[in-house]
Formats: sequence, C-alpha cells, structure tokens
Amino acid sequence: MSERGIFITLEGPDGSGKSTQASLLASRLEAEGHNVTRTFEPGGTSTGKRLREIILDHRSAGMCGVTEFLLYAADRAQDVHEVIVPALRGGRIVVAERFVDSSIAYQGYGLGMDIDEVKAVNRIATRGLVPDLTLLLDIDPALGVRRATDCHEADRIEQRKLDFHMAVRNAYLMLAA
Repeated sequence: MSERGIFITLEGPDGSGKSTQASLLASRLEAEGHNVTRTFEPGGTSTGKRLREIILDHRSAGMCGVTEFLLYAADRAQDVHEVIVPALRGGRIVVAERFVDSSIAYQGYGLGMDIDEVKAVNRIATRGLVPDLTLLLDIDPALGVRRATDCHEADRIEQRKLDFHMAVRNAYLMLAA
C-alpha cells in the first residue's frame, strides 16, 4: 500500500469561491504529477446527492436545525467512507470543499447548536479524521450570498437572513485564529 495521502479542505461562507479555488488547486497539483481526488459537501457521493436534495430543497423549509445537522453528518460519514479514506489510503491528495468546520460554523454558530455536540457527532461521522491543511476563503456575507445566487436560485441555506451568514463568517474567522 502507498504512503497515506494528504487531506486538504477548503472552507468559507457561501459565495467565497471554494469550488473555483478547489478546481484551480486540483489542476495545479495534477499538473505537478500528483494524483488528486476532489469531493464536496453535501453531495460528493451518490448517497450524498440524495441528501443534498433534501437539505437544500425549499420544500424542507420546516426542517429543524438538528435534522439539518444530522443530514450533513450523514453525508460527511458517507464521503469519508466512500471517497476520502480510500483515496488517502491510495496515497492520493484529497481536495474537499467543506468538512467539519462547516458544521461548526453553520449549525453550531449559525443555528446556535451546542458546539461540543456538533464536534462529538462529527468525530463519529469522520472516524476522527482531520485535515492536514484547511484553507479558509473569506468574503463579506452579503457579497457572498449575492455571488452564490448569481449562478442559481438561492437554496434553503442561502435564503437565510444576513445575521445568520454574519454568524457563520465570524465562526470561520474564530476557527482560523
């Protein structure tokens, strides 16, 4: 078996450029001869795609924060099991858009869930896996939501009030400090 790969996550508020930067990073690493696996949350697996539809769908407007959080954790657990761990075991570099910090920021600080509970459930979902490197992409929340919704109709999370998005951004900045 090859040496363990490298796990890189990109974090940040909606519209901060995670997908663009993940693509550029993966392309650069591949150009340098590295084997790269990209993934994202929610939806990096076939199971995750179905969970993503539930999480982001406007018909789920009444979903409580705990349900939302557990669906994200389920998506993360599947991604770790199906994509991330096998790629790392194969010596690949994994570039992931979002990971545990997103749950801490969005459900923990954004929705006011207990941070220790968010961390505990994520330890189970990730089997204790932590990134080798996390890159935070920052943006003013109002601009970020505007950028995110320039390309598509706002999803259930993007439609939340600016106060929510400010809390998320502040959480990311605190996590990065």
